[in-house]
Amino acid sequence: MERLRSDVADMSRRAGDVLRRINRLVDGPLTRKKLVIICLVIIFLVLYVGPTFMNWMFGPESGTTRQNVCVQNFMKPFESSLKDYDVYLRQESSAALNSLNHNYVPYVGNGFVGLALEHVPHLNIKHGRTLSLPLYYHPLYVIDDYEMKEFTVAEYKKGIVHRFQCSDSGLQVSYQYYAHRTIPSLFVQEIWVNNPTNVNKKLRISTPRVSDWPTSVKQTVNLHQGVDMKEYEVVTGMITIPDSDNVIAAAVVCRKMSNSILVEARDGLDILILTTVQYSKPIKKIDYAKQKDIVEKKAIEEMEKVIALTGDRTAIRNLRENHARVWQGLWYTGFYISDSKAQGIINGDRINATIYAILSQVRSYEHEDSMKANTKADIMRSLTYSEGCYEGHSTLDAFNLWKPLNSLTNLNSVASVWLLTLEKQGCHNLLKAGASGVNQAMILSFGSLRFSNQHLEYNIHPSKLHRDFLFRRLNYGNMTHVNISVILQEDNKAAIFVALDRSDKTYYACDAGCLDSPVQLGPYRKYFPVKLTEPLTAILYITADKQHMEDLRHAIHVKEVVEAPAHDNHVIALHKHGHSLGGLNPLFWISIIVLIVVFHLFLCRIIMNEFCDSGVSYRRLYNKP
Repeated sequence: MERLRSDVADMSRRAGDVLRRINRLVDGPLTRKKLVIICLVIIFLVLYVGPTFMNWMFGPESGTTRQNVCVQNFMKPFESSLKDYDVYLRQESSAALNSLNHNYVPYVGNGFVGLALEHVPHLNIKHGRTLSLPLYYHPLYVIDDYEMKEFTVAEYKKGIVHRFQCSDSGLQVSYQYYAHRTIPSLFVQEIWVNNPTNVNKKLRISTPRVSDWPTSVKQTVNLHQGVDMKEYEVVTGMITIPDSDNVIAAAVVCRKMSNSILVEARDGLDILILTTVQYSKPIKKIDYAKQKDIVEKKAIEEMEKVIALTGDRTAIRNLRENHARVWQGLWYTGFYISDSKAQGIINGDRINATIYAILSQVRSYEHEDSMKANTKADIMRSLTYSEGCYEGHSTLDAFNLWKPLNSLTNLNSVASVWLLTLEKQGCHNLLKAGASGVNQAMILSFGSLRFSNQHLEYNIHPSKLHRDFLFRRLNYGNMTHVNISVILQEDNKAAIFVALDRSDKTYYACDAGCLDSPVQLGPYRKYFPVKLTEPLTAILYITADKQHMEDLRHAIHVKEVVEAPAHDNHVIALHKHGHSLGGLNPLFWISIIVLIVVFHLFLCRIIMNEFCDSGVSYRRLYNKP
């Protein structure tokens, strides 16, 4: 006990000594030494502590409110998908909207009908390669009674756009929008309103309307919904085609609702809004009256079928899951690229947003309920025939294909250029197969992978392999999936790894020049070095015909085959860190430079003081009587 008391007393004395020294330092005159120390401390605080403090004081997490809690609850299911770029979050107040490159307009489409959730959205129908012909029918039901914090989430892998509204009073509204994949004429809105307050809420709703469609005619029909009869609005009209004398007859059917709803205290409300769209092929104006009746009848019949499919909550969930299942299947073949911090470089967020936008413009014929069995069989055969696709250079380097998707006009333009490029670069057979074929063709184009004369070849210059790539589940025939990985090693050299997800026969691969013996592929990754040839050839060949691969050795005429050189350190640093200075933040180097400059100024000052003092002493000694 005595020893413990002694230790405590000793610690108290030391603390007192430190405090007395600090007190003397503060109370004393402001010398140059103190000034330099204070400046260094201030620089340190501004560079390192300042940003953290400002973010804590004024960042998005400050002052937690009901709105913030609401937003966090809505966003929780999407947190992991956000990191993988499988969803896109758009907030109207977000600074990201100021950047064209990271502002993607939320979009839903199935190749038959589409809608962009921007400003006052309207339906769009097929014209040429894309859904670029406006149908000025605005189908959305939107609750607009309160000042709400609003944000939108586009879920790529399910083809659903979520819209969330959160009010200060605690009211929560969730919307789900999707253009159905198996029923292409159907556009679905699912609305959920939650009122956790102790008072009833009567809410105003913006209802569907028509604009800039002078030939449209409205009528109301009663359709059976269970044992009840519900009113549905039918809008029919003529759509003129730009730069053409032809027209299109179009019809829209949507349920009629009141422009206000009552949500009781501590209760919720589910609302399902179904909209069916039918339109004709381009026709002469004299044929409009006949086609008008046909498309109107089809739209009403389609609505009756859908109503029968959505009798209860389970049926509604099945309708949504059938749609999502098709979209998830479209992403089965995919592509991964490691993130780069270099300026103007394409990353995973832009790639996934572009793939989603283009797939939304194309129908999934093999999954549509209305397609006949023989038609679906023809489509599946088109998917297995990829000869000649893809013939051009890697589309990752074609910046015209990666323009901003910040508006419906830009989205349609980008999709049109993509589909034209794939068609003219030998992928026309895959495009005939619909969305599945388009996705396959896009993934091939990223790596300039080409199916050619009984083999698949990877055509890219080794100097382009300064990031990690993964081509996932490429279809080779009908029963084989190929995975090709390019991984940057610690020595800054790229290496290729190939594996088969599944296969119906034995496959082989060889590296550039095919001078080595063919390597049999299987479920485990096989390593292939990246080689550089003169003249330049593909860096990888894959085939199921071993004799064909043996023949390639004599058919590929090269003068020289060497292992590709390692990438320069500054190139790798540029992608990893956004600059060529290495992994440390530029603020670190700035602070080091500042410290060095301040140190040398301080040192020079000391030397000058010593020199001046010694000079004064010398003069006094020399002049001493």
